[in-house]
Amino acid sequence: MTTAAEGTGLRSGWTTGACATAATTAAYTALLTGEFPDPVTIDLPHDRHPSFALATELLEDCAATAGVVKDAGDDPDVTHGALVSVRVTPGDPGSGVTFRAGPGVGTVTKPGLPLEVGEPAINPMPRQFIREHVAAVAARHGGTGDVVVEVSVEHGEELARRTWNPRLGILGGLSILGTTGVVVPYSCSAWIDSIRRGIDVARAAGYAHVAACTGSTSERVAVETYGLPEDALLDMGDFAGAVLKYLRRHPVDRLTVAGGIGKLAKLADGHLDLHSGRSQVSFGSLADRVRDAGGAPELVAGVRGANTALDALRQCEAAGLPLGDLVATAARETALGVLRGAPVTVDVIVIDRAGVVVGRA
Repeated sequence: MTTAAEGTGLRSGWTTGACATAATTAAYTALLTGEFPDPVTIDLPHDRHPSFALATELLEDCAATAGVVKDAGDDPDVTHGALVSVRVTPGDPGSGVTFRAGPGVGTVTKPGLPLEVGEPAINPMPRQFIREHVAAVAARHGGTGDVVVEVSVEHGEELARRTWNPRLGILGGLSILGTTGVVVPYSCSAWIDSIRRGIDVARAAGYAHVAACTGSTSERVAVETYGLPEDALLDMGDFAGAVLKYLRRHPVDRLTVAGGIGKLAKLADGHLDLHSGRSQVSFGSLADRVRDAGGAPELVAGVRGANTALDALRQCEAAGLPLGDLVATAARETALGVLRGAPVTVDVIVIDRAGVVVGRA
């Protein structure tokens, strides 16, 4: 069951945390009663009560396992279609709910995350949901609520390679995520949360210098330029605002922003979301920068009529005018404005598609 995302016409979906909660509820019910509820209904914030069909169920002596296939709605979520399974077994008296990472769920190996090192990567809010539902099932069917909850995700270790988890020190699989249980299509909340956790991990490791990069090429340039370790690299993508706003509240000594001239030209104009669908390169703005830097009228006109930011850059290179530096300087000013005086030194590196540095500030 999915819901319509308000005002978008797109289907919302359910987080891995919601799926794990549903699977836990079904498995613990079966452990106590011998029967799996199918579909199984759970309670989520904002008065949501979704029902989930069970994809798998297995009842053994002193163990029950239920599985739910994650439906992320219309969001391009890496875990869409993944089977989230939970095996519930009795715990020691008075132990409450104990969480374990099954196959495909990662383990925390670095400080700085909202979980202790050595803990399964089941985030705090899904843990709360699961505890609440275990308590409700126990009350309904006469259980103690003392259980071991082992969460697994089919092919989770392979899927995790397409996420930030390895860089964040979450090894062996995916994280079980979600604060409301609902996946809002194209909200990119998981990416933004990963940016924040990346900053947390870098700070906990004591790094004074991090690099926010728009892609793998700019990451390579940042490493070659500064010799930064992998966990000091922030996969910023299009979300410059997410990086800068979080660093404003949780500063590090130095930030390098590295990216292609097209995306950083948008940052130079004050855009904090650099996605092509949500902001555009202003050739008028680039032309104004060229004019203010003393560019000849024909160069200004050429830049104003350019097809791409790279086209504008090549025209300026031919004329001996450092457009990359102009963009870097303006992008740095935008970054400093968002940081609002936070104690962060900022430098900007602008590259072309080949990874050649074409501008610095």
